[in-house]
Amino acid sequence: MAEKKRPSESLAASGPETRRRLTDIFRRLLACYGPRRWWPAQSPFEVMVGAVLTQNTAWRNVEKAVENLRTLNWLTPEAMAAADPDALAQALRPSGYFNLKKNRLLALVELILAHGRGGRRPELLDRPADELRAKLLQVKGIGPETADSIVLYAAGRPSFVVDLYTRRLLSRHGLASGREPYEALRAWLMDNLPPDVAFYNECHALIVAVGHQRCGPKRPLCRGCPLEDEPFLAAELRA
Repeated sequence: MAEKKRPSESLAASGPETRRRLTDIFRRLLACYGPRRWWPAQSPFEVMVGAVLTQNTAWRNVEKAVENLRTLNWLTPEAMAAADPDALAQALRPSGYFNLKKNRLLALVELILAHGRGGRRPELLDRPADELRAKLLQVKGIGPETADSIVLYAAGRPSFVVDLYTRRLLSRHGLASGREPYEALRAWLMDNLPPDVAFYNECHALIVAVGHQRCGPKRPLCRGCPLEDEPFLAAELRA
């Protein structure tokens, strides 16, 4: 039986060549798809809400739920905390798992209000990135991907968001196995990319774009993809 590799052994070696390849991949995606202008929201708190609601659902469904909250004037932590829980759940219905997401949002609101003012930009977001991330991860239902989305898009701090699209793209281009633990893959990406908020913002949004349009789970549309001639594309996909 083959010895199982450690996460560090399944990732491309950190260094100038890996940095060049990653930068080239994102340069190609940007040239194809253009700036994505993420995260689409009217306030940092709305970003936080969207990061929770987008779990296990399409963004168009999140938009419907957020619009419901906007109509009800519940897009501040104080207003959401004061809302009738059953009515809040109904407002979230378009996003799916609405009772579960109601509980997660109320737990997030509790954290926010325990650490200063709320409003459209909660004071919690002003804490150092590592501290903010650690506090978010203590909230039931908020995992690393959601926490990093909040740190990056709501707080405006460099924290790379790793999702299934990221794993798929990196594995198909020979940079990772795609099975690494979240924290290992995030640390590797942040070690090989400049710690720039705007760059991380575009990187994640561009990966989602190519994931939706080209890099599907079973039948990737490699012909015509901006990464079609990337040198390390898996041979079976190139055929």
